Amino acid sequence: MQWSVVLEAVGDREVTLEEVVELADAVARHGGVASGFGTASYAARILVEAGSRDQARELGVATLAEAARTAGLPAWPVTVLDVVSPDDEDEDG
Repeated sequence: MQWSVVLEAVGDREVTLEEVVELADAVARHGGVASGFGTASYAARILVEAGSRDQARELGVATLAEAARTAGLPAWPVTVLDVVSPDDEDEDG
């Protein structure tokens, strides 16, 4: 099942535009988008294939960590983690 995972990592310095662009490039292959320019955080919404919500959560965190490394961003703690399945979105719609 495909899951949408929204994550935000908060740190101790402002994220530059160049870093957000690099992060966006790194998450794009996961159907993702990134944000964080001018804030002390970076965030991404990505799509993962997983058998459960817990597995989607783990894959999301690992994917953000890999993308952050690729973008040259620090490994800040994830403070927001929201996992949504297509079934969840159908219930809201």
